[in-house]
Amino acid sequence: MSFPDPTTRRLAFAATAAIMAVAFAGTAAAQSMVVRSTGPSASKYPTGTKLKSSDKVTLVAGDKVVLMQAGKTRTLSGPGSFGASGTIQVSQSMGTTVTRMIAKSPTMRSRGGATRSDIIVAPAELRAPNLWYLDYREGGTFCVADPATLLLWRPQMDTEELLTIEQAGKSEKVALVNGANFRKWPTDAMPVEYGVDYRLSGAGLPAPVTVRFAQMDAIPDTAEASVETLMAKGCSPQLNRLVDAMSESETAGG
Repeated sequence: MSFPDPTTRRLAFAATAAIMAVAFAGTAAAQSMVVRSTGPSASKYPTGTKLKSSDKVTLVAGDKVVLMQAGKTRTLSGPGSFGASGTIQVSQSMGTTVTRMIAKSPTMRSRGGATRSDIIVAPAELRAPNLWYLDYREGGTFCVADPATLLLWRPQMDTEELLTIEQAGKSEKVALVNGANFRKWPTDAMPVEYGVDYRLSGAGLPAPVTVRFAQMDAIPDTAEASVETLMAKGCSPQLNRLVDAMSESETAGG
């Protein structure tokens, strides 16, 4: 019996490894992840669940599951049984909205010493147009990569209001001036600390809101990476905002 020479064996092993890598990559790429789950079957498909392309999602009346695959979302509504993968088309305008939401440095301009955004927010949405703006109406955990550039955001700009920030017995008032959606977080007087609670009140809030910061090493580059980071850190307000924008970009599903 003859055996291949060492060079031939190495080439064969390399080819086999390459084939296995391609197969594995294809399997990974075909995976979907649950990014939102509501309704009676929510406990069956919790957020973060990974599904293979061959898996079936069985829903009952009142269920709604949002799946993400390759940076796009697909919304499934019960009752019914659905494949975990499907064709998704994304509208160009909403795709642009998602891109703006995850941008690391959104376009800004100054007007009379006040800062505002070039992004126009539809009145019906009234949501911060970028993930890394702190919409102070949303309580919960907020992911921040650079406290020095953290901006507070509000939906209206035609009033002058005072936002009060309290933490560990300290209090700081932040003036939100007429003509501005944005105001820098007062890092000098109220430094950003991770894992502690900040109480925000005033500035149009119907009740005080509690915010806790979670540290990110860097701002993710893609919508998919942003979802995974926000999910891992428990930053639900930002995750919900991004999933909403991604879901609205769906124009067809298979």
